[in-house]
Amino acid sequence: MELELSPDKIAALARRIDRPVVLVGMMGVGKTSVGRRLAALLGLPFTDADDEIVHAAQMSIAEIFERYGEAYFRDGERRVIARLVNAGRGVIATGGGAFVHPETRAMILAKGIAVWLDSDLDSLIERVGRNSNRPLLRGGDPREILAALKAARESAYAEAPIHVTSGQGPHHRAVHKVLKGLDEWL
Repeated sequence: MELELSPDKIAALARRIDRPVVLVGMMGVGKTSVGRRLAALLGLPFTDADDEIVHAAQMSIAEIFERYGEAYFRDGERRVIARLVNAGRGVIATGGGAFVHPETRAMILAKGIAVWLDSDLDSLIERVGRNSNRPLLRGGDPREILAALKAARESAYAEAPIHVTSGQGPHHRAVHKVLKGLDEWL
């Protein structure tokens, strides 16, 4: 396994980060788990945009989709992410579709450091199978839906300046890949 960054190098890297690190990618790729660990190592606050949306709306994401539809959800998501990105340094995990929305993507690219967490389809299916609260996976075969979403979204995700592949191994490997990507990009 490749050498991990030392605590001193991580602290120096944290001082160089001057805006939010925004994790983007498919549902189930580990944005929240990786984001929490990344924020802890960097000594920065962590925010899950989906949690903030639920808090602001006072209803679950599934309920927002059911009552108002995806377009309404994406508009609220954009506003919440704008507030988070404008709050300054930190680590933000976004929902899988956030970076696909052109306005949200442009804002993240202009005001944050976008990191695309990527994963193979089998890993995504194994991870999202643990969670029944995925509105976009209802009413169909999760493998087919995820494969179609992944194919449709990859060109948007590819606009992120940092690309990290997160496999089936422990999340700390992905965290250190993100750290190395940030270090090289900065």
